[in-house]
Amino acid sequence: MVLLKMKFPFQKRVRLAQGLWLLSWMAVISGALTFSMGLFLKAELHRQAEVMDNTQIHAVPNTLMMIGLASLGINFFAGRICQDSLDASRFPRWKTFMLPYFILSLFFTILMLVAVIMSYAMKGNLEESLKIGLKNGIRFYKDTDTPGRCFQKETIDRLQMEFHCCGNNNYKDWFEVQWISNRYLDFTSKEVKDRIKSNVDGRYLVDGVPFSCCNPSSPRPCIQHQLTNNSAHYNYEHQTEELNLFSPGCREALVSYYMGLMNSIGAGVLSFLLLQVSVLVSLRYLQTSMEAVLGQENTEIETEGYLLEKGVKETIKEMMDNVLKFFHFNQVDASVGLEAEAGEKPATPAD
Repeated sequence: MVLLKMKFPFQKRVRLAQGLWLLSWMAVISGALTFSMGLFLKAELHRQAEVMDNTQIHAVPNTLMMIGLASLGINFFAGRICQDSLDASRFPRWKTFMLPYFILSLFFTILMLVAVIMSYAMKGNLEESLKIGLKNGIRFYKDTDTPGRCFQKETIDRLQMEFHCCGNNNYKDWFEVQWISNRYLDFTSKEVKDRIKSNVDGRYLVDGVPFSCCNPSSPRPCIQHQLTNNSAHYNYEHQTEELNLFSPGCREALVSYYMGLMNSIGAGVLSFLLLQVSVLVSLRYLQTSMEAVLGQENTEIETEGYLLEKGVKETIKEMMDNVLKFFHFNQVDASVGLEAEAGEKPATPAD
């Protein structure tokens, strides 16, 4: 049974071709935008690569960039087909090209849908990547003289100032690591010696945070050190002085930022997906309605167009049968080749 059959008079075919030409160029622009969004997202992820533990989340921008480039080529050819479909003498040259074109277009359309789903489903991987990456970044904050970690302090400071955050989960994460380098500690001081001896790891731990955690909106000068000692500062209560430091952790701030980007990009790609589906459906109707014109003396006759020559189940079954026949044919060829090689005997010299 033919699926979604429609009648196309000559004028309707012309309007279909003209409308499809416009849609195809809109899809070309959407392909360029998809590539640009993927490139922008990859650059934003790369900008914070030092505080991310893995690169799995780069699958989203990489997929978007690949889809964008493929969409440029696919829809450019769709525009060419539309132009030639207005001339019955030029359309036949695309006949053998249409099947692989539809298969390739369908593949990248499905891949576009996968990219949309991935953009909404990457929150878990992003959180885990940032959790470990930020933990290591804070731990290596003091290693400004260690090769490979020289810029870790600058990265964390810039991150906290840009995203108005402090620590991994909150400012108390800085209490658990030695973030002041030994080169800036006076080991002859009794206070320094007592602090180092007070913990089993021999680290210099303080109830303080780096300057980059300070909130410029605070009504009082920033308090970085002895944050839990109320008596060390005049008119101070550390449990209520939330405006003095950035309250959210950097993991929460970064996840919110990147998921906002991915959700916006996902919505944009979803709209491009609908546009791409419209191009494929329109092109299929144009192809089937034009094929009925081939061989006719009067090219302005009314023709019929459809999406599938048979039903969905029959079409899928036929495609699966063709795939199985293809693999079966290759296996037969391989077995025949092996039998031929086994049947050959080495030549012996005549006595």
